[in-house]
Amino acid sequence: MTHPLGGPPSKIIAVHLNYPSRARERGRLPSHPSYFLKPPSSLAGTGQPLVRPRGCELMAFEGEIALVIGGRARRVPPERGWSHVRWVTAANDAGVYDLRHADRGSNLRSKGADGFTPIGPRLLDARSLDPAALRLRTWVNGERVQEDSTEDLLFPFADLIADLSRLVTLEPGDVILTGTPAGASVVAPGDVVEVEVAGGGLSTGRLRNPVTEAGHDLEPWGAMPQVDGAERAAAWGDAGRSQPPLGERVEDGLRSVAVATLSAQLRKRGLPNMSVDGVRPTRPADKMVGVAHTLRYLPLREDLFARYGGGMNAQKRAVEELAPGQVLVMDARGEPGAGTIGDILALRALRRGAAGVVTDGGLRDSAAVAALDLPVYYAAEHPSVLGRRHLPWETGVPVACGGALVQPGDIVVGDADGVVIVPPGMAEELIADCVEQETQERFITEQVLAGQSIDGLYPLSPRWHEPYQRWLSSRAPRPDGDKS
Repeated sequence: MTHPLGGPPSKIIAVHLNYPSRARERGRLPSHPSYFLKPPSSLAGTGQPLVRPRGCELMAFEGEIALVIGGRARRVPPERGWSHVRWVTAANDAGVYDLRHADRGSNLRSKGADGFTPIGPRLLDARSLDPAALRLRTWVNGERVQEDSTEDLLFPFADLIADLSRLVTLEPGDVILTGTPAGASVVAPGDVVEVEVAGGGLSTGRLRNPVTEAGHDLEPWGAMPQVDGAERAAAWGDAGRSQPPLGERVEDGLRSVAVATLSAQLRKRGLPNMSVDGVRPTRPADKMVGVAHTLRYLPLREDLFARYGGGMNAQKRAVEELAPGQVLVMDARGEPGAGTIGDILALRALRRGAAGVVTDGGLRDSAAVAALDLPVYYAAEHPSVLGRRHLPWETGVPVACGGALVQPGDIVVGDADGVVIVPPGMAEELIADCVEQETQERFITEQVLAGQSIDGLYPLSPRWHEPYQRWLSSRAPRPDGDKS
C-alpha cells in the first residue's frame, strides 16, 4: 500500500526535540526548535516494511504526529500558523543510528532511506482538531511503549509553521514531523511497530509497519555502519534504561574480578589508558560496576554562570537523568579545587538507583557522602559549592575523566585500587581472560607460600604448565559435588 498523500511532497521537515519527556530523556532543553530534512522518497504507508540495512544493529522507531500543509505558507505569524495545516496523521520517523556518523547533523543516510517515513493510514481534517489536545501512542509487538499529548509541547504546531515560514516557503503537501515523546527505542527484524494519533473523537487508525532485514549486503563504496557506547545509549533511550543496563552474567563476571586484573588484560589488548587516574574511593571495600552516564564541566566564566549554573543546570539534570545501574562520570578537568558533588546530590543519585559516582574533581560533604551506600571516587575533598572553578555544561557526551576517555554506555568498574573503563563489546572476553589470570595467580601464590622461587613461576613459564594443569585437575569438582 502507498502512503495516503498520493503524490510526493516537495519536502519533509522533521523537528529534533519537541516533547518535554523526550527533552528530559536527552538531557537538553532547546530554546528554539531545530530541524532536519528527510527526502520525499522515504515516504511509505501502513503495511510497508521498515527495512534494516544488513550490518546495522540500531534500527530505531519514533512515533510522531505529522502535519500536512494545505495552503502555501510564507512569513506566517504564529496566530495564523495552524490555518495552513490541512491534514494530521500518524508517522514513524525511523532510522538507523549505525549511520549517524556518516552525515552528522543532517541524518540523510541514517533517516532518509526508502521507506523510513511511513505515514497514515488515515488523514484527519485539521479543521476538526484542537492542536493542543492530540494524543500520540506507539506500540511494539502489541505493547504500548509511547504515549503523550500535545498540551505542553516545547514548540506548539502553529509556532513551528511560523518559525519555518520566516525563511522557507511551505508548499501544499509538505509534511512536518513534529517530534517524538520519550520511549522511542530500538527494534529488530520480526518486530512490528504501530503508531496512532487521536483527538476530537477521531483517530488515524494504527500505522502498522513490520521490521525486516535487507536481503543484500550494504555496498562498500560509502560510509559503513559503526556504533559506540554513545550511539547505543542514544538509540535505546528510556526503553534501555528501564531494563538492567548490564546482563546479569556480565555484571556478576565483572564483580568477580579485580580492577588490577582488568587493567592488565586491557593493556594486553593495546588499551593501556583505560584507568581513571588520581581518584580514590569513599568506600574501598565496595565494588562498583555500572554503565557510564556523563557530565562535563567547563572552566568558570562569571558572565555565563547565571545561564549555565542556575536553576536545573546540567549538574542537576545529570543526576535526575540517572537510571538504575548507571555510574555518573564527571569531567572536572582534573581540577580538585572545587566541589563537583555533595551529599544532597549524591543521596539523590542513590535514590535514582545509581551504581556509583566518579569525578576527577572535588568532593563536598565528604563524610556524609562516605556514609551513603554508594561508591564514590573523587580526586580530593573540597568545601566549595558550585561556582568556584566550574560551569556545569552538558550531559550525555564523551568526556575525559582522570585522563580516560569515557563514552556514555561504557562500562565502569571500580574497587579499592581505582577505576577502569571497559568497552562494552570486550566485556565477555575480558571476564574469561581475567578469570584465567586470577586462577593462575592463585596457583602461583600457593607455590610461593610453599617456598618456590618466582623465577619462571611469575608469570608462568612453560615448565610450570604441566604442574598448573595437574593443580587445576585436582580442584575440579567430582560428580558428587566434592573436590579431590
